[in-house]
Amino acid sequence: MKYLIVGGAGFIGSNLVEHCVKRGDEVIVCDNLHTGSKKNIQEFENDIIFLKKNCGDLTKKDVGTIDGIFHLGIYSSSPMYKENPRFVGEAVNEFINMLLLAKETNSKMVWSSTSSMYNGNPTPWREDMPIMVKDYYSEARYYMERLATMHYNWYGTKTLAMRFFSAYGPREEAKKQYANLVSQFLWAMKKGESPILYGDGSQRRDFTHVSDIVQGLQKAMDSPIEHDVLNLGSGVSYDLTELVGMLNSELGTDISPKYVKNTIKGYVPETLADTKKAKESLGFEAKIPLKEGIRKIVRL
Repeated sequence: MKYLIVGGAGFIGSNLVEHCVKRGDEVIVCDNLHTGSKKNIQEFENDIIFLKKNCGDLTKKDVGTIDGIFHLGIYSSSPMYKENPRFVGEAVNEFINMLLLAKETNSKMVWSSTSSMYNGNPTPWREDMPIMVKDYYSEARYYMERLATMHYNWYGTKTLAMRFFSAYGPREEAKKQYANLVSQFLWAMKKGESPILYGDGSQRRDFTHVSDIVQGLQKAMDSPIEHDVLNLGSGVSYDLTELVGMLNSELGTDISPKYVKNTIKGYVPETLADTKKAKESLGFEAKIPLKEGIRKIVRL
């Protein structure tokens, strides 16, 4: 198979690139290196075609005939949008171009939406719950989901929106302060620093190892489903104090977190995926529990 992976030099994208190359797929990577790095894919540079450009500028001439598109090249953190709200317009316009490219190449597009748009609903979060947008980031993704539905209804453009839950794992370094809490806490604790927890540390997250995310993306691409929205999460949540304890246990340290007053408006108290739909539709089930996932990245 021949795939276009947009954002392929980023965290999730580079792990997907590795997966596809090892399967023997042909891979075209498009990345503007905003939060990605060519270092993430340097070991595969002889096996892929790399295009350094914004996906909003991609054309059929760039990619030729392809079997599918994985679109992961979307500004991926709420603080980014808070710092620069114009990212909403940029991300949406680039997404429109990707819809047009999928239509023109007659390719199915599996893309990264977000679980953040569930904020305000009771957990576990199901795909049929009401959307109560609370930030620019979630609004951008929700707008994209509506555009994808419109494109499917008008043109039959095949798209699957995958709502990720707190993905973590190797190759997050280029994301820096926008990386997942697992990685941020690990980096701090490796330096002997206390990880910073807002409030009392009781907030909970559904941490999902990137290899499980990649598994879900591939299953979505291979499935006969033409258009839908699906959760990709582990279905288990942990509070942040537990996370620090797991990291201490694996590192052999005894570092206490630093608790600070939570002044972040709209802060999410818990994320937890209802994974029933993805299991029934795709046969997806996360395989790596948090403790094992932490062990994997600590030992890199």
